[in-house]
Amino acid sequence: MRTAVVLFTRDLRVHDNPALHAACAAADRVVPLFVRDPSVPSSPHRDAFLAEALADLRASLRQRGGDLVIRTGDPVREAVSLATAVGAFGIAAASDVSAYAARRQRRLADACAAERLSLKLFDSLTIVPPGQLRPGSGGDHYKVFTPYWRAWLAAKHRAELAAPGRVTLPDGVACGRLPGPTRPGGGETAGRRRLQAWAPDSPAYADHHDDLAGDRTSRLSAYLHFGCVSPVSVAAAVDSDALVRQLCWRDFYQQVLLGFPELPAKAYRPGVREEWKADPEALAAWQAGQTGVPIVDAGMRQLAAEGFMHNRARLITASFLTKHLWVDWRDGAAWYASLLLDADIANNNGNWQWVAGTGNDSRPYRRFNPLRQADRYDPAGDYVRRYVPELAGLAGAAAHRPWEHGGAKGYPRPIVDI
Repeated sequence: MRTAVVLFTRDLRVHDNPALHAACAAADRVVPLFVRDPSVPSSPHRDAFLAEALADLRASLRQRGGDLVIRTGDPVREAVSLATAVGAFGIAAASDVSAYAARRQRRLADACAAERLSLKLFDSLTIVPPGQLRPGSGGDHYKVFTPYWRAWLAAKHRAELAAPGRVTLPDGVACGRLPGPTRPGGGETAGRRRLQAWAPDSPAYADHHDDLAGDRTSRLSAYLHFGCVSPVSVAAAVDSDALVRQLCWRDFYQQVLLGFPELPAKAYRPGVREEWKADPEALAAWQAGQTGVPIVDAGMRQLAAEGFMHNRARLITASFLTKHLWVDWRDGAAWYASLLLDADIANNNGNWQWVAGTGNDSRPYRRFNPLRQADRYDPAGDYVRRYVPELAGLAGAAAHRPWEHGGAKGYPRPIVDI
């Protein structure tokens, strides 16, 4: 009987999982494996979400006759050790483009070759694989979004794959204990439920996704980051060109990171002048949501409380840090990465560079005025009052400018002129 190991990474689902689908088609017995690598930075929010995602994945596999094997340590060593122990002919896994993932894939390829194991990598994190589209003018990736969007729309997209009907685990495999505690709402079951509930509202996404207080975005970003739902499934379920465009932005930054691995640390735009201020007090005030600019502070407090921030608030807070406080975008990206449930390396750093003017924005000197943004996207001040309770007593849009209305007890004045 042929046996295969499936190494789960950021594809924690049974529906539309190319690696799992291929392994079940090629092998009689399949060993699903997740290895928790202690060297990977995390956060309480992400740890809890991951724990729930793994618990849900184990339950889904058990419903199909299998199980999820949990190990802690080096993913390469654990995967190859398990594959040799069960007599597997090979390992299947999802491909990824971060520096960490690229090193893991190279090491896994070397280790599999040494043990005469087959290794197959499958794209399951994007709709169009990162290296598939190349600009006609030359180069290994698209540097501007709009031409990529046109090429992406014209590209052949793979079909959504069904979940396997049965997963058969070899006898005698110790499955290991799940991590804890869990966070309610994590995992594939919750992600698919959220997608199905939100899809009927998706035609209104273009009109309402910037409404800060309304919070009518899909809230699928964490599920996409951990692979609890696939972007192919999302694109198939929604009726919104605007939402599909956001999925294309995810793919865009994946191909940018593949072509420019230094994206998390080095300015993408050639020759750009970076003249950031070393201002630890301003950075600390921004991190704590104590800048005295309510729309900025609301976003930063939402991030700390939920591990999530509305996308419009992300633009406002990032622009405030880089274009008003002149603090290095790397400090902002690192803070986001430490707290966000959806802290994707490509998206996080690509978007930070876009806002800072060092990345893929064709208008690098773009600057978001936080007061105008607040008036436009939170006109009644509801979003601000939700996350900045010191301003609860201010009526309407006065919550955006408390210093013009006598201030608010316990709330600071702006740390910089706007």
